[in-house]
Amino acid sequence: MILEFDINTDKDKALQDTRAKMDAIKAKLPADADDPIVSEIDFIGPIMSVAVYGTAPEKELTRRAEELKDALEGLGNVREVKLSGSRKEQLEVRIDLLRLEAYGLTAGQLLDALSRNNMVVPGGTLNTGQGAFNIEVPGLISNADDVYNLPIKTDGNTVVTFGDVATITRTLADATEYTHVNGSPAQILGVSKKLGTNIIDVSNQVRATTEALAKTWPGGVSYSFFLDQAETTTSLFRSLEAAVLTAVALVLITCIATLGVRPALMIGLSIPLSFMMAFLVAEMLGMTINMMVMFGLVIAVGVLVDDPVVVVEYAERKLMEGIPKREAFIMAMRKMFVPVVGATATTLGAFIPLLFWPGIIGKFMSYLPTIVIVVMIASFISALIFMPVIGSVIASTHVDEKEKAKADIVMYPDKFDPQKVGGLTGLYVRTMEKLISWPLPTLAVGFGIIAAIFITYATHPTGSEAFPASEPEYATVAVVGKGNYSPEEIRDMLVEVEDQLLQVHGIQDVIMQFGKTGAFGTMPPDTIGNFQLQLVNWNHRVPAEKIFADIRSRVKDIAGLDIQVLAAENGPPAGKDINLRVESNNYDDLVPVVAAIRDHLATWPEVVDAEDGRPSPGIDWQITVDRAEAGKYGIGVRELVPYVQLITNGVKLGTYRDEQGDELDIRVRLPKEERTFDALDSMRIATSGGMIPVSNFIDRKAVPKVANIERRNQVYVMNVAAGLVNLPEGVYAADKVAELQKWIGEQNFPDSVKVAFGGAEEQMGDANAFIVSAMGMAMALIFFILLLEYNSFYQVMVTLSTVIMSVAGVLLGMLVTGMSFSAIMTGLGIVALAGIVVKNGIVLIDTYNDYHRHQNVEAVKAMLLTVSQRVRPVLLTAFLTALGVIPMWANVEFDFIRREIVIGGLAGSWFIHLSAALVSGLFFSTALTLVMVPVMITAPSVLWQQIKWVGSLFGNVGQWATNPFRRKPEAAAPAGFDGMAVEIPDDADGAKRYVVSKEAGLAANKDDRRDAAE
Repeated sequence: MILEFDINTDKDKALQDTRAKMDAIKAKLPADADDPIVSEIDFIGPIMSVAVYGTAPEKELTRRAEELKDALEGLGNVREVKLSGSRKEQLEVRIDLLRLEAYGLTAGQLLDALSRNNMVVPGGTLNTGQGAFNIEVPGLISNADDVYNLPIKTDGNTVVTFGDVATITRTLADATEYTHVNGSPAQILGVSKKLGTNIIDVSNQVRATTEALAKTWPGGVSYSFFLDQAETTTSLFRSLEAAVLTAVALVLITCIATLGVRPALMIGLSIPLSFMMAFLVAEMLGMTINMMVMFGLVIAVGVLVDDPVVVVEYAERKLMEGIPKREAFIMAMRKMFVPVVGATATTLGAFIPLLFWPGIIGKFMSYLPTIVIVVMIASFISALIFMPVIGSVIASTHVDEKEKAKADIVMYPDKFDPQKVGGLTGLYVRTMEKLISWPLPTLAVGFGIIAAIFITYATHPTGSEAFPASEPEYATVAVVGKGNYSPEEIRDMLVEVEDQLLQVHGIQDVIMQFGKTGAFGTMPPDTIGNFQLQLVNWNHRVPAEKIFADIRSRVKDIAGLDIQVLAAENGPPAGKDINLRVESNNYDDLVPVVAAIRDHLATWPEVVDAEDGRPSPGIDWQITVDRAEAGKYGIGVRELVPYVQLITNGVKLGTYRDEQGDELDIRVRLPKEERTFDALDSMRIATSGGMIPVSNFIDRKAVPKVANIERRNQVYVMNVAAGLVNLPEGVYAADKVAELQKWIGEQNFPDSVKVAFGGAEEQMGDANAFIVSAMGMAMALIFFILLLEYNSFYQVMVTLSTVIMSVAGVLLGMLVTGMSFSAIMTGLGIVALAGIVVKNGIVLIDTYNDYHRHQNVEAVKAMLLTVSQRVRPVLLTAFLTALGVIPMWANVEFDFIRREIVIGGLAGSWFIHLSAALVSGLFFSTALTLVMVPVMITAPSVLWQQIKWVGSLFGNVGQWATNPFRRKPEAAAPAGFDGMAVEIPDDADGAKRYVVSKEAGLAANKDDRRDAAE
């Protein structure tokens, strides 16, 4: 029985609670039932294999392999070492039935004599009054001679010993499994590391220990290392290391090109400062450096410089105005405090929900949001504390009058003139002046583009998958055979497969093992053996799919075997492409449904490696003891069972230690050629009625092999799984699963049967459900943060619209490139974008509010001032964020340490979907934000002015139309009076009040106390 707990459950408490429950029901179990054993199952496989082989005798190889196993298990970071292919030594007593019968002995007498004379005898202590002495009575067998000389029967002076009726030899136990490495016999040690330890360190320790111990080995014993996952980990780490350094270099180059050397130096210093703080916190949290942490740093490189860029860019503008360095950076810190806090808080608001991702995938992905959150907090501290301090020291104090004049134009409302703003910024500002004047057409076009993208993707989806496929470095070939095969028969069949595998190009090492030992991933039922393959490095071979196709073509004609090729999964385990289980309360309903689904899958040309959980054919021999008949002669099952064991594995009568201290089993059995049912029938047993053939008390018959009955949550289940190959362009496994789901829905299966899909389909469902909830939680957090900052529901909704723009950008990128939607990676990118893209809106709206609300600048002018100032930091922060992941999106690595450029690396294949989502979503959203947000923010004011203008226009037209019917004669106006203005004479007294009228024109008011308007 296997119990599966949530990944976050306290495993020690779960183990303790389970044991307590089992202890409570022990009394209800049958009296002859063994006590239940509760143990923890760890699915972490070996990280590397060590092969011990050579021309030395097998005993010597076994001894050295066991010696190495003990040494490796002594390493602190090693959890377990499994040794396969070895055989233990034993003392084998082979009975000669003819001699036994000639001396009138039975097998029972032989067994009794051996067990009576191989025991620990406590002699006690002799107290003589003058001293105390321990009494020793040696009773244990210590060598083969002791067994030879054991007496069995005495007849007068004649003593019959074991040596008279049996052959005693020290030999190896019968082989139950065989292992090969690249076609040669070997013994394999699979090394597993403890959870949370450094895989590279463990590999180095294993190699050093093996090399040190091997110096003491005799000639003819060699060793080799295989399937070392530390090599792949090192390659992936170097790839991600190159990605981080590339991102840092690109960010610094861009900052130098746009802001200058000193500002770029200040911004660049924020990267190591933030990383050092992040690593310190990660160490305190007990986090280790893994691939998700490294990619989190790749994302963080572009995001963490956003806050320093905003602060430094504003300070540089103030420095251009001639403000001293210290005051300029203090002003920048004060001015940018709110937008920096808001931008950081919204980014954290997007990543925090990702910490609550449940299940194995959540555990796998949790490192990325954790490290991004830590780095963002460090970046916030760096921007508002370290940047002003550093800037006040190294910033330039040179003031260029031309640059100062240009800066004044876009900084101060009274000096602002769109026509005087130069360069591309001026072109952008003048374009926005036109678009802001026509908000309805502009917004209609913008939202129309977004709607068109959503509709196009809905009608032409690019497919979906749970986790992006990546080039595997390892694989397993599972050999499935149904029948009662001996170990020798299995070995011969596996060798036939091995001969074919060794001819396949692109395979570096082939390790053959029995059963499911050492295999990567879950093996199909009835697996009799497997081959672990280490492929040649990915950039020196053809794609793995071609290697697997070559394997399938070579082994397809091997009769009697079903041979499946399974790539090692790099991401969360999902199993085969099609993975479902049939559930029912009625066991008899399962088999027909499973058979129907399996037969339907057989009609699909894309299906390979199909399997199901139906019972396998086979027989077992059942030997029944006639208890009543045996009871008549004073014997029972206990006396009869050893006779059966004599023709199988033998009767274990105990152990002994040899001169070297090795403990050996003592087993009694018949010679190999006599281990038959005929020999069992011919043996006699001593009873109260004399010597009676054993066959009189037993009955044997062939019975069907007992089927494995699986229940899941108290219902019967059977699994069906299959792989998919050679899918048409644009068709993904999820599409074929949907097709199968539709077919199942059309079938008339019994009502008691339920079909549930697992594997990647289940992962996609769970991932999509969580992404939706995480997105909703992120939007809610961002909403409340923005509401606190803006105090305006309308501005909050405008800012949140940038998230919709980013999603449209992600979909547009997939439509253009044909990339599939990864429920895990693309979904993660969309949630991350929610916190990143709103920064652009915050930078724009916060500056606009300062001009419009606090300085009472008219709305349109305030927005034009805003876009002229903030277009550079908005573009710069967006471009820097995207720049960090662009190399990984293009799957190009610039390795500065080893001075090489790698195209199509491992890291790129892992994170290309997430990188593509960030790049396309960020660029598209930024482009629309710079147009749509200014228009939406000023739209209410502009529309209100336009409505008032239209109302005034209609009012004037109506007044003009009705004037002919109500016109009255008017008095002639004085000279110089036009109804709106009048000329003031030069001699007018400024101390007096004047009134204007049509009759008198401009005249002094006699009563100064009266209102001049009267």
